[in-house]
Amino acid sequence: MDTIVMIIIIAAVLLVLCLFFSFVPVALWISALAANVHVGILTLVGMRLRRVIPSRIVNPLIKATKAGIDLPINKLEAHYLAGGNVDRVVNALIAAQRADIPLEFERAAAIDLAGRDVLEAVQMTVNPKVIETPVVAAVAKNGIEVKAKAKVTVRANIDRLVGGAGEQTVIARVGEGVVTTIGSAETHKEVLENPDRISQNVLQKGLESGTAFEILSIDIADVDVGRNIGAQLQTDQAEADKRIAQAKAEERRAMAVAREQEMVAAVQEMRAKVVEAEAEVPKAMAAALREGKLGVMDYYNMKNVIADTQMRNSIANQPNE
Repeated sequence: MDTIVMIIIIAAVLLVLCLFFSFVPVALWISALAANVHVGILTLVGMRLRRVIPSRIVNPLIKATKAGIDLPINKLEAHYLAGGNVDRVVNALIAAQRADIPLEFERAAAIDLAGRDVLEAVQMTVNPKVIETPVVAAVAKNGIEVKAKAKVTVRANIDRLVGGAGEQTVIARVGEGVVTTIGSAETHKEVLENPDRISQNVLQKGLESGTAFEILSIDIADVDVGRNIGAQLQTDQAEADKRIAQAKAEERRAMAVAREQEMVAAVQEMRAKVVEAEAEVPKAMAAALREGKLGVMDYYNMKNVIADTQMRNSIANQPNE
């Protein structure tokens, strides 16, 4: 019985010790002491209670202390609770110190909370980044299309990282400058002969204003000749004029056909009236004979004239042999 009680007591003690060491990061506290970082055990317990992972705070603090950077643990914990990446901020501070770049913890924390990679920004300040633009097509004044691709060398501006525009804005502004320069050239040959003219004009526009970068250089990587847009536009215009002319001609033809049909209808109407009038002639002649206004000889003379006229018409209508 005593043995069982002893086993239970030992198990309970082991369980309590396991819970204690799992809740209280003693090993982390010992590591901090070994690195000459003074962190109280109660401070680590308080982090647990505040749902802060102690290693996310203590390990970067040890790293900063070894690098000679004095950071209050409260600021690190506050940055962690705000959703920031403490380790990345500390790495950025160390990199900035080694590169002799002035960077305060508040500035680095603000950049990190703004969603930008502060460590990458510091590295880009030391080692500039090359941004390659897509192929930009523009048309010179002579109607020839010119395609150009630029490489922009930029360096991060830490002071403008918060609120400054990103890479897409730089690419858009460079593309706009390329289009403007090519479009102002009299011929495409001017651009092909002096591609550095594009770089000079683009740099003079101050494209870095309002961005998080400082533009060091703009180099034209490739220039190529595209389509003859002017000739194509003239061809399209000629085709459009041709279609307009065809439409107007078709309209005139339709109007002529309509007028012809109106004339045919008028002639037919006149013929109908003539036939109707001719049908009245025998009646009028009969009435004249009855009334004595037309004699028999006059009637026969008229018939002879009609017969003679018909004979002359038939002779005239015979084909020539």
